[in-house]
Amino acid sequence: MGMLVYLAADLIWASKIKGTAESLGIACRPVRTLEMLEARLGDSPVRALLLDLDKPEEAMAMIARLRGEGASEADRGVRILAWGPHVEKELLGRAKEMGADEVMTRGAFDHGMAEILKRLGG
Repeated sequence: MGMLVYLAADLIWASKIKGTAESLGIACRPVRTLEMLEARLGDSPVRALLLDLDKPEEAMAMIARLRGEGASEADRGVRILAWGPHVEKELLGRAKEMGADEVMTRGAFDHGMAEILKRLGG
């Protein structure tokens, strides 16, 4: 069983994700920078990356890292789920175009978080 890593724009989301993952027995760690993502990829099998599009620069850099030309097979195997405000249609679309496996509104992610984490972390 691998771990989930997440980029959260604020403490509310960070603690929601961490708390939900812990209650489900899923290993889950924050990545605030590309360097932190590199470190996580290097030290443990990462199953999925959850990206808060309220941090667009970091989120897009992380998608590019896992889906770009230099990405390994292992990197490409990491599922990417991005979420953001429903009004940010362009941003949601760009995340999908860049290679996110799933893109959803903040409300949908919040509402289905336990099921989503179970599916990605199981």
